[in-house]
Amino acid sequence: MNNQWLVLFFLVGALFVGLVLILANLIAPRSFNPQKFEPYECGIPTQGVTWLQFNVGYYMFAILFLVFDVETVLVFPWAVVMKEVGMVAFIEILIFFFILGLGLLYAWKKHALIWE
Repeated sequence: MNNQWLVLFFLVGALFVGLVLILANLIAPRSFNPQKFEPYECGIPTQGVTWLQFNVGYYMFAILFLVFDVETVLVFPWAVVMKEVGMVAFIEILIFFFILGLGLLYAWKKHALIWE
């Protein structure tokens, strides 16, 4: 009996998503201006090759920034409830910092923090 409800749930969900996508496609505003299909819509024609490959170092640096930015966001609520939770919260944050430290050590060994 439970499997039937699960299958019904997924079918209704898939039907709902499909209907919403079709409805959005039907009522969405469209522009068929030729400039709309150009790579950039700033009005300035491109010069040279418009497809450039960026150095992977930029992506690595951005990912590392996001990881440590999320870390600071997670440390603030921990600091607020640290007194209430006690030693358990302290041990959990030590494990959290240890895992982040391993990630930083890995990035350091791979020279991802060197800006060239």
